[in-house]
Amino acid sequence: MQYSVPTGRHLAPLLLVASVFLAGCTANTTGETVFDPYEAQNRKVHAFNKRVDRAMGGGKGGGVGQAIPEPVTLGLSNLSTNFSQPSYMMNHLLQGNMEGAMRNFWRALVNTTVGIGGLFDPATRIGLHDDATDFGVTLAKLGIQEGAYVELPILGPSTERDVAGKVFDVLLNPLQGVIKAEDQRKITVIRVFSRAGDRAKYSETVDSVLYDSADSYAQSRIIYLQNRRGQTGDTAAAEAEADEVYDSYEDFYSGQ
Repeated sequence: MQYSVPTGRHLAPLLLVASVFLAGCTANTTGETVFDPYEAQNRKVHAFNKRVDRAMGGGKGGGVGQAIPEPVTLGLSNLSTNFSQPSYMMNHLLQGNMEGAMRNFWRALVNTTVGIGGLFDPATRIGLHDDATDFGVTLAKLGIQEGAYVELPILGPSTERDVAGKVFDVLLNPLQGVIKAEDQRKITVIRVFSRAGDRAKYSETVDSVLYDSADSYAQSRIIYLQNRRGQTGDTAAAEAEADEVYDSYEDFYSGQ
């Protein structure tokens, strides 16, 4: 049985990208709450993302994910979340949050065994609620500045710090060294279908932001930043408390 163990050759490009973004986090010397020096380029990416979303049925009731039966969507979402538990646990440990790390450990154990590999979520029913986090939050806890706002192709809203965090999450995920390459591809497929299901689940909110807003780019940007700053504890930088609509929009984008 062969396992896909990351090597220096495979990890070096990812590490380089993360290091570049960390080193290049643009200092916000303007004092503005929304720091977006790359707005012109970001708007082009945003327009591209909207075209992709519309091509996949966005703006018409949830897109292709609407064709997936709800029980299947729920199962895929449970599996995707279960695959993420080791990464959440690692980040909680790095943040010094032992309670969060242990909660993720027990969630993974219960759902992997009783929940048949994570297809079902009995952990939540016994009070072990999901405690998601990521390396972007870890970097914030370490005092790394947020940097400029960026919008990524397909992945959507982010910041320079969060881009680096996404790369480090790939590097530090404990599953990277123990899961076969074939199984890694299966996990990727599950995540893609889970994402399509999320798009359908939050279709009303996402469609409202993307297709009913006077300026969908500006609306997406402030919603993402408000929610993200709440997650990282940088509440003083948020312009206002995010309401339930904002939370739903962020829930959709937090699955990347």
